[in-house]
Amino acid sequence: MDNAQEASNFENLFPQTDNFFKKLVDNMEIGVIVSDYEGLIIYINETYARFLGMDPKAQIGKHATKIGVNSRLHIVAKTGKAEINWPHQFKEKAFLVHRVPIKENGKVIAVLGLVLFDSATTASKLAEQVSLLESKVKLYENELASLRSVRFTFDSIVGVSEAIADAKQKAIKATTNQYPVFITGESGVGKELFAQAIHYGSARKKHPFVRVNCPAIPKELFESELFGYEKGSFTGADPKGKPGKFELANHGTIFLDEIGDLPLHMQPKLLRVLEGKEFERVGGSSLIRSDFRLLTATNQQLEEMIEKNVFRKDLFYRLNVIPIHIPPLRERRDDIIPLTYHLLQQIANDSGFYEIKVDHEAEKVLVQYDWPGNVRELSNLLERVASYLERDTIYLCDLPFHLYQSRKASLKLSRTSLRQVQGSAEERAILYALETTNYNKAKAADFLGIHRSLLYKKMKKYSLPLKKE
Repeated sequence: MDNAQEASNFENLFPQTDNFFKKLVDNMEIGVIVSDYEGLIIYINETYARFLGMDPKAQIGKHATKIGVNSRLHIVAKTGKAEINWPHQFKEKAFLVHRVPIKENGKVIAVLGLVLFDSATTASKLAEQVSLLESKVKLYENELASLRSVRFTFDSIVGVSEAIADAKQKAIKATTNQYPVFITGESGVGKELFAQAIHYGSARKKHPFVRVNCPAIPKELFESELFGYEKGSFTGADPKGKPGKFELANHGTIFLDEIGDLPLHMQPKLLRVLEGKEFERVGGSSLIRSDFRLLTATNQQLEEMIEKNVFRKDLFYRLNVIPIHIPPLRERRDDIIPLTYHLLQQIANDSGFYEIKVDHEAEKVLVQYDWPGNVRELSNLLERVASYLERDTIYLCDLPFHLYQSRKASLKLSRTSLRQVQGSAEERAILYALETTNYNKAKAADFLGIHRSLLYKKMKKYSLPLKKE
């Protein structure tokens, strides 16, 4: 088949008036290549030939496998199935192609190939977009892994105290605007819970919630983590470059947790980003704009840090637009029991348990304890108790000894009295189990999770009565 016949075949495929359609295809800013039903090339437009560095006329009549671009036109011609958005590699450049069979009376008469970029520059931009999408996918995967698909909303904030109601009201109001929110409170009080509730209650809820744990990032990597970097910016960098957290948070929310640990050298850079909402990647020269909403949290006293010149006053004022303080549990003891039952319900749902209740005496101990680790400590303790609980109620004997031992008594303990303390706690637990079960030994042993014969030995050891006196 000579070139003239191939040109005639092409003209039959693309009817034209005054050569209009051929000129149109020749000048398209995407690559175009056409083969016949056997995979023989009948057309390559000027754009694609220029990118490949080939003479388009010299390729006419060659089989698709002979033009050196790993073409699959002949395969599509044989299968008759289109290949849309297929990744393709040529000379270390990656791009996407469409391969579409052209049929007449149900038979393939040709295959049209479209290359979805017009130059190496566009290919580079496509690679950047793919890199950004990959980073977003990783972000969402991490969110799913850490949150197990749970989104904290205002329904997740449990409490009846005036303090928690006030904090919740401020957070709800914050969902109606775009100002920075500054959340303070001790470790474990639920600062991230409030941050997520604000995000998922706002108009940005369909966009990313990007969490940055400031203490976990090495000082030398802060800038690249927050603002991203171009390829080859530093040793060990991803060769494709990487978008930063602010770029990923576009249209969504970025939450800087423990902002007090932000290095001093990063604070003016963060301030500039907050004021202009634009930045450059490390090693880059083009400005990137990102429409994000900023939420921050800390368990430190930033005012004291300002006096010590380790935190910038101007940055503090920029962050502290809507302040929300979450008091520790010891200052809102009314919330402890509602929180306990809320957490137990979550544990029961996750573990397939029935409803778990708490005995009145155990409730009093939970309320009286100071909870230095706050809600996080309460949640951890309830999970631990539930892991070995063999009934539907938590009793005093199920709680760790340190919860119901007074602070004053604890200070009096010495290393030599530890055995006595353990024995005293064991004696009280056994006595409590006997009284609870009306001295039914089988039930008391089951209550304590021990064999009945061991219960009798313990009762004898502590000279406990066999029946209620």
